[in-house]
Amino acid sequence: MKNLFQNEQYTRKILPFIKNDYFHDSTEKVVLDEARRYIDKYNKLPSYESIKIELSNRPGLIADEYNSAIGLVDEFISDPSISDEAWLLESTETFCQEKALHNAILESIHILDGSSKTLGKGSIPSLLTDALSVSFDPYVGHDYLDNAEKRYEFYHQKENRIKFDIEYLNTITKGGIPRKTFSCLLGGTGSGKTLVMCHMAAAFLEQHNNVLYITLEMAEERIAERIDANLMDISLNDIENLPKDTYMRKARALESKIKGKLIIKEYPTASASVLHFKSLMNDLKLKRNFIPDIIFIDYINICASGRLKHGSNVNSYSYIKAIAEEIRGLAVEENVAIFSATQTTRSGAANSDMELQDVSESFGLPSTVDMMLAIIRTEELDEMNQIMIKQLKNRFTDLTDNKRFMVGVDRSKMKLYDVKQDGYIADSGQNDKPINSFGSEDDRYKDKYSKFRGLSVE
Repeated sequence: MKNLFQNEQYTRKILPFIKNDYFHDSTEKVVLDEARRYIDKYNKLPSYESIKIELSNRPGLIADEYNSAIGLVDEFISDPSISDEAWLLESTETFCQEKALHNAILESIHILDGSSKTLGKGSIPSLLTDALSVSFDPYVGHDYLDNAEKRYEFYHQKENRIKFDIEYLNTITKGGIPRKTFSCLLGGTGSGKTLVMCHMAAAFLEQHNNVLYITLEMAEERIAERIDANLMDISLNDIENLPKDTYMRKARALESKIKGKLIIKEYPTASASVLHFKSLMNDLKLKRNFIPDIIFIDYINICASGRLKHGSNVNSYSYIKAIAEEIRGLAVEENVAIFSATQTTRSGAANSDMELQDVSESFGLPSTVDMMLAIIRTEELDEMNQIMIKQLKNRFTDLTDNKRFMVGVDRSKMKLYDVKQDGYIADSGQNDKPINSFGSEDDRYKDKYSKFRGLSVE
């Protein structure tokens, strides 16, 4: 408090972080409030005469309170300031952190005993997280001219990405999915959204990553069964007939070669929000020493929002957008990559060349995600054991490069695999034409591809 009146450099650094409710003495609150008002208005430290006048003009301040405030200011003005600014800043930061945590705990007690009229129990984790994250961050933005060298180093540093095992997925993400991002799969019922996410989870696990799979639709055991089929290279139909000793031998073989961990957590449909996911991650960190590298949420439309209460006053656009924003915030806060999925509209389910307008319920979802990939399945593609992946949004690379590409699929083993794109040229902004291995148009593909892409192949 003393240095607020004597040390301008210190005051400018700490004033944005100091809150009135960190002080329990009413006189200290009054003096801080008036000092803040003066600095905000005149952009300089208040003098003794000016703060005295401001206090005398403060409405509702009785004589005893005024005299106490003036006495406090007298004390601040007369005493010398502390010269060790580094120590002063560190001590002030510690003070703010302790007071913020103290206030958050008190507020949590009020919530638990029912005396809080505005906050519910779901707000407690957020209150404590905000209190624990109090920090004096000196960074105020990127100076374009002064930070040119730093910017150049950023352009050339190798970003930590999590690689896919599918060539074209690595191509469209420049080498893998980055952390602090949120990606989403779009597909109709039965298109293979869960299959794709289960394959990705298995592939990332094989690369020794920690994977968290959150399911709100299927049982934990059913998700594990699909990943078993993928990693053990057994069809789903054969797993239940597999002798126990054979199954355990395969499980031990996986355990010996895989260094990462996979945790599958089931929540009831439409009951879990980011608040539950954060709590789960904290429990896993404390109890299992598990910190995920990537999270799968199956799927976003049946999550709950931690901010909005679903009801008649909240439309689906706002509600799904809120969930998407919360999930993307979780990715940034926890330094993880997150994948989820969403359904198409009724018309989009039958569309063989999906667009962003085919996303069901809320266009706020594609507005929020970093990447959205459509899964296109047709009878013709089923005959070839393939699915088409179409980029609908991509913040990682040029959307027009490899806009559409084929991926092989083994549904019995829940696996994806690379296929040659011989019968198809990936979209690069021009009209695509199926070709044969000799580079000329192939009549065998004309009808097949024109059906599900809506292209006229001549």
